[in-house]
Amino acid sequence: MSTFSVSNRKIDPSRVRAFKPDGSVDDNDRVEIGPTDLAFAEWAALGLTAPNLERMRKARLDRIVQQLRQRDYAGVLCFDPLNIRYATDTSNMQIWTMHNPSRATFVSADGYVILWDFHRCSHLSSHLPLINETRDGGAGFFYFVAGDQEEAAAKAFAVQVDELMRRFGGKNRRLAVDRIEVPGLRALDKLDIEVCNGMQLMEHARAIKGIDEINAMRCSLATCEISVAKMREQLRPGIAEAELWSVLHAENIARGGEWIETRILTSGPRTNPWMQEAGPRRVESSDLLAFDTDMVGPYGMCADISRTWFCGDSHPTDEQRRLHGIAYEHIMTNMALLKPGVSFTEITERSHRLPAEFVPQRYGVMIHGIGLCDEYPAIAYPEDFVPGAFDYVLEPGMTLCVEAYVGAVGGRDGVKLEDQVLITEDGVENLTKCPFDAALMA
Repeated sequence: MSTFSVSNRKIDPSRVRAFKPDGSVDDNDRVEIGPTDLAFAEWAALGLTAPNLERMRKARLDRIVQQLRQRDYAGVLCFDPLNIRYATDTSNMQIWTMHNPSRATFVSADGYVILWDFHRCSHLSSHLPLINETRDGGAGFFYFVAGDQEEAAAKAFAVQVDELMRRFGGKNRRLAVDRIEVPGLRALDKLDIEVCNGMQLMEHARAIKGIDEINAMRCSLATCEISVAKMREQLRPGIAEAELWSVLHAENIARGGEWIETRILTSGPRTNPWMQEAGPRRVESSDLLAFDTDMVGPYGMCADISRTWFCGDSHPTDEQRRLHGIAYEHIMTNMALLKPGVSFTEITERSHRLPAEFVPQRYGVMIHGIGLCDEYPAIAYPEDFVPGAFDYVLEPGMTLCVEAYVGAVGGRDGVKLEDQVLITEDGVENLTKCPFDAALMA
């Protein structure tokens, strides 16, 4: 049986409270996760402004409500941990719950928020006043927790959702759901709830970033670039790829970052073809080393940049410089196309064309959205374009990653480059400060 409670700030009015630069309580024993003192000090030295968390949370909720009303949905039900994070700013075992969907949140079209958290975890969200109710457990009806009683557990949860639909939607039975276990979907269907595309709704809500999300992203990128610089300091012939990759993880976590989505760092012949992951290979002198950070840093904001470096004291070959030069030209030419009002289709049509030898191993997309993770939109190469998939335009406040992989089939080396950018009112701002390898730029 789930227990319900109303979320309130637990504040002792007699206690003088100090606050961190982002507005969170400066309490050494707080429940809330967040940046460390090291991160705040580094950001201050760089002249960066931390986000105002209270304002950022309210702006995100407003974006969801706007999308719900625009689509005439009574509410949205989220199981995806990143959508729950966006809607509530709660974090609880993010990686574990990605494959064990035991948490959920409901947001009504008038902004009422209910969080089903993991068992006995309501204390993790007690500092968040935008969560109107917390419910202890009940959202987990996958096999690991429900066993052969999945259908019964899903039915019990669906009854709660049905009550909420009647309470907040009246005759509107349209409910957006981002993703759900099969027994849950069937249980909602039996209650005549019209399940709509919640992932589409949430992706569009998340696409436009307010000032505080942008500030959070700047801070996360700074943490990423400091961590990348630490990794560069450790690059030397003889170091294993996995050893070098571990530096990025350690430095991110030390600053209050959260996790890294992939482990794509390779060297020498393992840079071609792309998408191989860091392993035991020891980097050799004159190797190229390429990586993609995919780093979920402080505030859960993704810092997704790629660089390719030359290892050793000698000089890159003409071919290594040529590959790097083509990749650099590719991302810079495509970046220059970005401004408000330009359609995704137009970007595909006008994009830089890779030389034919590199087309077979092109990257999966030219440009993609970025926020709490890789997000909408995905802007495809002409060879991968699907008419009607993304008939939208760039808007101010969108944040994107522009990337390229350049490596010929059967070649020894490949080059991966990627920058993170912001669409402004009149163009594009490159948020990335991480330098390219000067030896490969020559």
